Amino acid sequence: MAKLRNYYVDGQTAKGFCSFMSSNIQNMERIALLVGPCENVKSKIMGDIGALWLNKGYEVEFINSSLDKALINGVINPKLGCGVVDATPPHCVTPKALGVIEDYVSFMSATNRNYLEKYKDEIIEIRDEKNKSLDSSHKVFNEALKIHDEWEKIYIENMDFDKVNLVAVHVEDKILKNKSMDKTSIVKDRFLGAATPEGPIHFIDNLTQGIYKRYFIKGRPGTGKSTLLRKILKGAREKGFDVECYHCGFDPDSLDMIILRELGVAIFDSTHPHECFPEGGNDEIIDMYKECVKEGTDEKYKSQLLSLSLDYKEKIKKGTEFLKIAKSLNDNLEEIYLSAIDFSKINQIKFHLLRYLQKN
Repeated sequence: MAKLRNYYVDGQTAKGFCSFMSSNIQNMERIALLVGPCENVKSKIMGDIGALWLNKGYEVEFINSSLDKALINGVINPKLGCGVVDATPPHCVTPKALGVIEDYVSFMSATNRNYLEKYKDEIIEIRDEKNKSLDSSHKVFNEALKIHDEWEKIYIENMDFDKVNLVAVHVEDKILKNKSMDKTSIVKDRFLGAATPEGPIHFIDNLTQGIYKRYFIKGRPGTGKSTLLRKILKGAREKGFDVECYHCGFDPDSLDMIILRELGVAIFDSTHPHECFPEGGNDEIIDMYKECVKEGTDEKYKSQLLSLSLDYKEKIKKGTEFLKIAKSLNDNLEEIYLSAIDFSKINQIKFHLLRYLQKN
């Protein structure tokens, strides 16, 4: 079983910036909300705490940054029921999601305010340009989503929905029939992958390591993959199973993966940009195109599908370029913030956090 799990809770999507941070700290006993301007410092603090827990043999979850693959936005220790997350905007943490005890920890006491004051205008200018680049990426991704909707429409119009329902019922029965737990289901919303400055990134192999049964859903846009996952989600919740619910990093309203660790089951959309292939005897493919779409659809609409695919990829490429610009601007901000940090005081904050998290 993986000792370290990686996932995203934030994303730069076709529908703007989206955060599921609150969903992932529900029912925690103790949560520290870290606030401060320097992402590198926050990431270092959380990474050091995670490394300490790993060395003690705990399973640890890292919440990864979608803008910088070298950084994390949170660290969770499920066994101890505690963690530290970045609560600086735009990361969203709602009060109802917090645990029994929560604490806001600011490292502004370790920051040279006079130094930052000299760069005030530059900081504001860089931040504004960064936000404009992120807004531009959202706009272009939304244009790509509209193309994707046209792409889906072709398959939707050639799909047998009765067969979709039969496949969904069959899969749900295989996973959930005659199984239940006498408790209320906990659902944690996350992203399967993320649009990043380096392109789409996912952690499927890491997240499904140790899972006994994996279902690989194949198909085309609009062939019922997300519909199938929603049926499994609904059934699992009704039967009291905890669910890790992984949304599409491009369209947060669409689902890409469900993990039911209590059953040792993962079922996920295994198509580009997160295509995977079976590796063991318990891996199984569900081909929604083969099962539910009129034969010859790909051939009949070949020219139109190719055009839509090329237009879509061009938009995704353009949106990714805006993310690269935003990342570069963010790096410039980080250089200024790092120069204002007193790291001896940061170490004191880290030790304070460890004492707080280890309270009985």
